[in-house]
Amino acid sequence: MKDKSEILCFFPRSLREPLEKAELDCGKLQEIRLRTEKPLLICQGGWEAFLSGKGELLQEPKDAYRVSGRELRETLELVGKYSLYAYEDELRQGYLSLRGGHRLGVAGKVVLDGDKVKSIRSVSSLNLRLSHEVLGCGDKVLPHLYDTEGFRHTLIISPPRCGKTTLLRDLIRQISDGGEEHPGCTVGVVDERSEICGCYQGIPANDVGIRTDVMDACPKAEGMMMLIRSMAPEVLAVDEIGREEDIRAMETALFCGCRLLATVHGSSLEDIRSKPLLGRLVEERMFERYVILDFGGRAGRIRQILDERGRSLC
Repeated sequence: MKDKSEILCFFPRSLREPLEKAELDCGKLQEIRLRTEKPLLICQGGWEAFLSGKGELLQEPKDAYRVSGRELRETLELVGKYSLYAYEDELRQGYLSLRGGHRLGVAGKVVLDGDKVKSIRSVSSLNLRLSHEVLGCGDKVLPHLYDTEGFRHTLIISPPRCGKTTLLRDLIRQISDGGEEHPGCTVGVVDERSEICGCYQGIPANDVGIRTDVMDACPKAEGMMMLIRSMAPEVLAVDEIGREEDIRAMETALFCGCRLLATVHGSSLEDIRSKPLLGRLVEERMFERYVILDFGGRAGRIRQILDERGRSLC
């Protein structure tokens, strides 16, 4: 994110004013949370603060600005360009994709059609999650993901808000562009939530490399199959795997000769091993590299890089 003006346009004037006055570090700003009749909450650099009406960052909620239901509705209308019906497919999944790769999470009363979510009404919470493009953040990781046979199947394991998507994005860029050590590869990206590439009207706002093709706002499993059939990627990249259909699609990609680059929520290799679907992938050594992140005082810190047997590479 370049500066505050990129996000201020998402809010009505009453919320825009305190945000504009606040001393926010745009490079570290992660979330802005709005809840009906609750304090306005900022998450920045891994710590939380409440925001006053004068733009002061507070440790206690007592004097914080309290967000009204009207302000939530106005924010949602602004983001949806006063045509929320056009975003119904995304709203069913609990979020809206925004220009710049940002995402607005939505919570409230769910309307069902049978056993499926039809829409969300009476919205009570909004969470603006900010996308950050950090070029070069994968520099220290990338050399460990190659050997004499080329790029190795890689899984990034990370707790929430520890920079896994930011790292994934930069690795995609570097694999796609290539460099002195390794030639560039055709990369296919399935960006189900428009967070990796930050597509706007199908065009990536983030730099994901010159040899990268993107299936934007597409379910992971279906998108992987579409890319394999249509774009013949050498490397296939997806964020936040975990469903059975994701696993089946990745197994198909392996048979087609694609290299895999994926992320998953977790705290360690043992944590992933304990989950039935993902544990099978570990036991069968589908992935040949594991990059494990933790917070450790800053997002994106590399705790370990392991090979397929769980041995440390650095």
